[in-house]
Amino acid sequence: MASRRAVPLITLSSDLGWAYAAQMRAVLAHRVPPGHVVDLAHDLPAHAVAEAAFVLRAMAAGFPAGTVHVAVVDPGVGGTRLPVAVACADGSALVGPDNGVLAPLADRLGGGRAYRILPERLKAPPRVGATFDGRDLFAPAAAALAGGQAAAALGPPVRLKPARVPAPVRTRDGARGEVVHVDRFGNLITNVPTEWVPPGTAAIDLAPGSGPSRRLAWASHYEALPPGDVGAVGSSFGLLELAVPRGRAADLTGLATGAAVRLTWVAGTPARGRRQ
Repeated sequence: MASRRAVPLITLSSDLGWAYAAQMRAVLAHRVPPGHVVDLAHDLPAHAVAEAAFVLRAMAAGFPAGTVHVAVVDPGVGGTRLPVAVACADGSALVGPDNGVLAPLADRLGGGRAYRILPERLKAPPRVGATFDGRDLFAPAAAALAGGQAAAALGPPVRLKPARVPAPVRTRDGARGEVVHVDRFGNLITNVPTEWVPPGTAAIDLAPGSGPSRRLAWASHYEALPPGDVGAVGSSFGLLELAVPRGRAADLTGLATGAAVRLTWVAGTPARGRRQ
C-alpha cells in the first residue's frame, strides 16, 4: 500500500497584527491538519516591504525543505501588484504579493519559478472586497500547495519582482552600509557582515550618513558593552548590530531602517562615548 503524502508545514509572516492573522488561520484550519501552521511574525513594520523581505529570508530559511511560506506585507493590496506563488528549487513554496518581499527568500532557497495566482483556480469562497488577499487569496493558495497542488496549476508564469537589496561596501579601514532592520528591542541591524570586522578591533567609529562620528565599544555580547551607552556586537543574523544593554539603540541614535552608516575599525582601547 502506498504511504500517504506528508502534509508540509505552512509558515505565516505579516504586518497584519494577530486579529487579521487569525482570520488567515481560520481558512487554513478547514484544510490543513492541526499543528502544521507556524506563525513567524505578525508584528513586522507596517508596509515596510524591504525590511520584511530581510526578516523573512532570515527567519524562514531554517525550516525544512518543502515548507510553504506565506508572507503578507502588502501596501499595494488590490492594486496592480500581482498575487504569486513561487516553486523553489528545494521543494519549498512561497505565497504572497509580487512586490519584492518574496525574492530574497526565493534566492536563499535556490531560486524558483513564479506563477500568478488566479482566484478562479482556488477552491475558496469569493473574495470579500479587495483589501485582504491574505485571507481571500494567499491562505487558500497555501492550503492548495500544502495539499499537493503544483504552483503552476494556480496560474500563468510571471517574472518575480526583485527586492531592493542594499549592498555594503568595504573601505580601506571600515565599511559603508545601512540599517536594514530594527528589532523589538530597538537594536539596529546593519547590512555589514560581522566577519568584516578585523581581529584586534576594540572600537568602531560610527558616522550616520554625513554626520559626525561617534566612537562605540565593540564587544562579543551585550553584557560586555558599556551600560546605557550605544555599542556594537555581532548579531544572530551574522551582521553588525548597534545595541544598548537594556536600552534602545534606535532611540539613542535616532537611526531607523534605511539610514546610511559609515563604520571605521579602531584598534586599541575605545574612548567610551567620545565624539570625534
